[in-house]
Amino acid sequence: MSVKPEVAGFKDPILIDLGKKSRRNIKRLRNGEGKLQAEVQETLNELKAKGTIADTAQPVIIIVREKPRGFSLNPLWPVA
Repeated sequence: MSVKPEVAGFKDPILIDLGKKSRRNIKRLRNGEGKLQAEVQETLNELKAKGTIADTAQPVIIIVREKPRGFSLNPLWPVA
């Protein structure tokens, strides 16, 4: 996970790159729950504690890519 920290006081967006994650985890993040949501909250709390970002509202952009689905060598065997 990489974070682009900004100087406190500016309203530039914060970019949080979570990397490649599963389809299920991305869905849970969109619903505001799951491991990725906890990871985003933890990162924001750390940045606030360090004083990197202000406590006031600031845009946060979360970048996450979907892992490619696995494939089966047997065409009759479904892959979930």
